[in-house]
Amino acid sequence: MTQQASKLVIVTEKLLLKQIAQIIDEAGATGYTVVDAGGKGSRNVRSSGQPTVSDTCANIKFEVLTPNREMAVKISDEVASQFFDNYSGIAYLCNVMEVLHAHKF
Repeated sequence: MTQQASKLVIVTEKLLLKQIAQIIDEAGATGYTVVDAGGKGSRNVRSSGQPTVSDTCANIKFEVLTPNREMAVKISDEVASQFFDNYSGIAYLCNVMEVLHAHKF
């Protein structure tokens, strides 16, 4: 069984993990994936996998599959309004052609 979906990707600072996870849960998403991330953007270079004294300089990437675009935009808008003025971050949407094994989604 397959199902169409939208994928929301949020790349931001690791110290926001719990707050963003709560926003995703409260919006009704069934889950998300979080991985370490690094790169370069308007707020300079961030690297992943390097030893550091704390996680305050680390980035993460959330991937959230939502059953519709509206839920993904709602999550993105909430994250952006709460955090992106004061923390580095970007969010973008990807069209997912089909979610496989959708009975778990």
